[in-house]
Order: sequence, then C-alpha cells, then structure tokens
Amino acid sequence: MADEKKLTPQGEDFSAWYNEVVLRSELADHSPVRGSMVIRPWGYGIWENMQRALDDKFKETGHENAYFPLLIPMSFIEREKDHIEGFAPELAVVTRAGGKELDEPYVIRPTSETIIYSMYAKWVQSYRDLPVLMNQWANVMRWELRTRLFLRTSEFLWQEGHTAHATAEEAEEETLLILGIYRKFMEEWIGMPPITGLKSDSEKFAGAVRSYSCEALMKDNKALQAGTSHFLGQNFAKQFELTFQSEAGQEEFAWNTSWGVSTRLVGGMVMTHGDDDGLVVPPRLAPVQVVIVPILRGDDITPILEKAEQVRLQLKAAGIRAKVDARDNLSPGAKYFEWERKGVPFRIEVGPKDIEQGQLALARRLVPVGEKRKMFLPEAQVLGELPARLEAFQTELMVAAQARRESNSIRGVSTVGELEEALASGSGFVYTGWNGTSAVEETVKARTKATIRVLPSEEFRSDKAPTKCVTGEGASVAEVVWARAY
Repeated sequence: MADEKKLTPQGEDFSAWYNEVVLRSELADHSPVRGSMVIRPWGYGIWENMQRALDDKFKETGHENAYFPLLIPMSFIEREKDHIEGFAPELAVVTRAGGKELDEPYVIRPTSETIIYSMYAKWVQSYRDLPVLMNQWANVMRWELRTRLFLRTSEFLWQEGHTAHATAEEAEEETLLILGIYRKFMEEWIGMPPITGLKSDSEKFAGAVRSYSCEALMKDNKALQAGTSHFLGQNFAKQFELTFQSEAGQEEFAWNTSWGVSTRLVGGMVMTHGDDDGLVVPPRLAPVQVVIVPILRGDDITPILEKAEQVRLQLKAAGIRAKVDARDNLSPGAKYFEWERKGVPFRIEVGPKDIEQGQLALARRLVPVGEKRKMFLPEAQVLGELPARLEAFQTELMVAAQARRESNSIRGVSTVGELEEALASGSGFVYTGWNGTSAVEETVKARTKATIRVLPSEEFRSDKAPTKCVTGEGASVAEVVWARAY
C-alpha cells in the first residue's frame, strides 16, 4: 500500500518537508557511502530531461561533448594557488592503489579545469585551433560534512563546460552566452526564474577573474545558487602553458571560461513548485506527463485495460509521455495519492461508465481557482486538448514563481537595520547599495546570515540606483542583492 502519511507542512518546517518529499516521492535515497545519494528512477528521469534540453542548447551554440578522467594528479591541483586554496577542504585524495602506495596522490575530480587545460595545451598550437568549445557530463566529489539530498552531497552529477579563446572579449562573450542559456533553461523548462549577475570577489569561483550566477528564490525565501559561469582570464592557461601563435605570429596565452549546473537543479525544482501534498513537476521535465489509472471493477476488466492502453498510444502519438498504472495490488485511491505525491501533471481515469459514455475523467495536479479537481469530458476533447493543457500548466508554474519572487523582493533598503528587519520578516531578495569592500559583506553576514548573491545584471537592477552603501560608510559603487542561501 502507498504511504498515506501526511507530509510535514511547508509552513511548519520547510527543511523537514523537503527531506520527506524527496524520499517519499522516490526522487532519491541516502546511500551507504557517507554524504552521497542514490538517485532513484523518478529523480533520474527528471535529470535526464534536464540533460537533454541543456545538451541541445549547448550543441546549438557549437559546443561538443568530451570526457576527461575522474582522477587528477595532485600536482595539477596545486599549480593554481587560488584554486587549491578554494578546494583544499573538500578534496578526496587517493594515495594507494594496486596494493601499493602511489608515487603521486590523485584527487577525485572536484572540477576539471586543471586536467582539461593541460590537454588543451597539447591540442592548441595556432589561432586557427581556437575557439575550443567542450562540455562534459560527469560526476564530481567535494567532501561535505553537512549534506542534504540534491542540494549538497559529497558526490553529485553535473555538466562542466570549458572553453579556450583567442581574446578576452571572446571569452567574456562566451561566459555571458552560457549565463543566458542557463537563465532561459531555468525559466522555460524548470519554471524557476532566477536573477542573474556578477558575484562579489569573496563569493566567486576559486581561480576565476569574474563569476556570474543564476540565483533562484525558493518557497522558503532562501536563495539557491542554481548555475554559474566563470571568466577565468589566463590564470589556468599560464599554469598549463596553454599558448597559441596569434595571427600576427606572436605566442600568446589563451583565454578560458568554465561553467556548470548540477543535480542541485532537481532540488531547486522541488523547492520552487512543491506543496504540502508533495512534488509538482513541470510538464517539460516530467518523466510521466499523464498517468492513466484504469478503474478495474467487475469480472471482465479486459475492455478497461484495452481502453487505457489505447489512450496511452494516442497520447504517445501526440508526443505526450504517458503511463498506464495497471497494478492490481493497489486501489485507485492509493494510486492517485502516489502519483500526486510524485507530481505528475495530469491523471486520466478510465472506468466502465467512462467507456459507456465515451468520456474520460481528467484530474490536474494543481487546480486553478474556479476549476474542479476532476472533470468528466468527452474522450476526443481530453486527447485533443492535453498538449495545450500541458503547456498552460508549464506557463502557470513560471508565472507563479516569478510573481512570488517579485513579491518577496525589497528594493531601496538603505541601512543595515532595515536589511536585518526585512530578512527577519521573511523577505527573500533585498537590494541595497554597497561600497565594494569585503568588510561590509562580513558585517552584514555576521548580523543577518545573509550574503551578497549577485551584483544584478542590468535587467534586474532597480530603476533608481542607490547612492550610499547600506552601512553608511561611503558611496555605493554597485547595487547588490542580499539573501540567506542554501
């Protein structure tokens, strides 16, 4: 039987709700390996749909997939000073293999800049070999002491893009191109509208010149860093002698970028759309967009099963991912409960009376105001309208998330006291002026536990730029967005 125990309400304990819904909707489970997770088929199906969509976008912009080793020589990691300092506490190191001590330890990949740029140095000789536009889908390991499924685990899945260019301008253009791709994907596929912008120096990627981020607001009004794109300058190129002969015949160092999103996006989807009944999966990402539940009554259930399969095939022909749940050990009600918890957008019910009357029962995971949870409609109407209904569902999720983000954002805050009050009252993103010093970041973090999420991109800036720093110490050099974050 399905577990019909109610989830902890979001308003009572959002963290407990999140943990319960991830486990009980069968997205993932804790593994025997400390800090790691097992991604179950439902969760992996969502990740696969994310992969496909992003992979298509990367390839449309000229990027190619490759694969680089899991183990990286420790000497490679140590070459880039800022890089090793940034990752040192998280490194997992292999010192013994094949029954003996290794001459040099290997680091289990925390990120692949070092090994990838060492290979690019072998492959690039001339400006004609540039740009190099590569991506890899892989797993990485960053040893975590405090973990949460999807949001922070020692091992996780991601994609990491790494590119090499002839000029700084080309590399910066690439960095912003990917930031835009991420934003569009998050909006159009996850229905999770982020704000984008530049990271402060204290928050940027270890080894980067500039880091840009997509910051999404979850239902508990905490920020989630959902994706990052980094302009690396020539830092790694110089360490790994990634040089090329320019068109003018001079030897120059290449300019690099790196960028990535991970299975953290699945956690972001959960916290953006989920409710007290469980998951709500956007139709474009749902492994099953429509579940068909046959109501098996009477001695002859064959016609009902045949009709259910016929409906599935018609939906498949329309490009809809549908599944017939014909399990005979669960009641229809238990099936409804299970699929609602998993967040399937629509449910179709087929029973003897529906066959007689040429109709189908259609239930929506989220019910718009003024509509009934279940509608009995002519079969042809249900099948004909479902593609449009799925698109409408997708759009509604995005619109609702965007409205929630804006209603929980406060602009024009001018003092630390006001900032503290705004966050204490439950606000999400708080916009203020900043004098550009890390001392201000430390002061505000100590008082509020909030950090600068981004210096917002132009489209997210306030109409009137702040003139003073939120601390009152000097003029503002940039508007910034503060939030408590995962």
